[in-house]
Amino acid sequence: MPRPAGILDNALAAVGNTPLIRLSKIAEQEGLKCNLLGKLEYTSAGGSVKDRIAKAMVEAAEREGKLIPGKSVVIEPTSGNTGIGLAMACAIKGYSVIITMPNKMSLEKEATLRALGAEVVRTPTEAAWDSPESHIGVAKKLEKQIPYGIILDQYRNENNPLAHELTTGPEIIADVTATPSTPERPSSGQVDVVVAGAGTGGTVTGIARAIKKTHNKSATIVACDPQGSILALPAELNKTPTNVPYIVEGIGYDFVPDVLSREPGLIDTWVKTSDEESFAMVKRLMRSEGLLVGGSSGSALAGAVKWLKGTEEGCRWAEKEGANVVVLLPDGIRNYMSKPWFLEMTMSPEPTPLAQKIASVLGTPAKTNGHANGTVQETVEETGASVRPPVNGVKKVVEGVKEEGMGEGMQ
Repeated sequence: MPRPAGILDNALAAVGNTPLIRLSKIAEQEGLKCNLLGKLEYTSAGGSVKDRIAKAMVEAAEREGKLIPGKSVVIEPTSGNTGIGLAMACAIKGYSVIITMPNKMSLEKEATLRALGAEVVRTPTEAAWDSPESHIGVAKKLEKQIPYGIILDQYRNENNPLAHELTTGPEIIADVTATPSTPERPSSGQVDVVVAGAGTGGTVTGIARAIKKTHNKSATIVACDPQGSILALPAELNKTPTNVPYIVEGIGYDFVPDVLSREPGLIDTWVKTSDEESFAMVKRLMRSEGLLVGGSSGSALAGAVKWLKGTEEGCRWAEKEGANVVVLLPDGIRNYMSKPWFLEMTMSPEPTPLAQKIASVLGTPAKTNGHANGTVQETVEETGASVRPPVNGVKKVVEGVKEEGMGEGMQ
């Protein structure tokens, strides 16, 4: 559904209406004959798919009289993106915001939240979801003791999946059906498969309802869950092969949120993904498709490829020319540029043939990140490429990712 031409009233009008993009190079690399399509959510005003639910929850609360202008304090436990969406909405509408967020989540998310005027409270990553010390437990305590405090509660709020049923799903349908089939680019004319990661589960639930109820009841819905999370079905899939908590942010949980539908036949299958394959796919999306996505986007595409090539049903779709396989890419790299996995990927690769050529021309040693044989740590120390002074109680990036636990742990 294209956005009408004209001047928008505010940033909330620029939420959603994100593009659906062919991932043709990766499809070719993987030998896939289907149309591999990415729904690019980082082009939304706040930078992620969560803008949609933040807008929907705030506007619904206003209609229901739950938010009082000049008094209400919106409080939300989040892995970051929902908080950013809420902080953006509340900055526009004039509500105060408190975000509770595990230490695991990136420094960039906290900085973005504070830039939008939110107060941020960090909580122990290792705290169980129902612990008083968890981001959920702390949010509940604040709601009880702060006048006019209100948790909109993305984990139980029906407007979470509804936002995707009314916007994300219909946008996907509209883009696919509006694209004609040609000899060069055949199309079935419908959405055949959707692959999405699950955090609260609202995204995959809402999209699945839109696709199956209004468009193609035979579509296959694939949900991706990181190793270390317990959302996947059957439960046997959740026996993680390692006791190391996962690093990918924004997907997976240690409890099943109410908004994640267990309705039979809605979500057809689950795929487990690892950090390693997720981050490797992020690099491929950047280098092959030019898309600056975040870690959970890598998880979704890695899960899609694993399902398309590793299962009987997936292989049938992979071999079908014109089949439309849509992968939801939730956010961009903005939130993760200080994370060790990203810095190692970008700043410490092996020298490329081009780097070797540069070294030959200049008569200098081949360089990886601009410094001969330099590690990320050494480069930061030499160039000062870090956040030096304490910012809002968070140490500089190089120390922070280790001392504050922002590069580790499980949500």
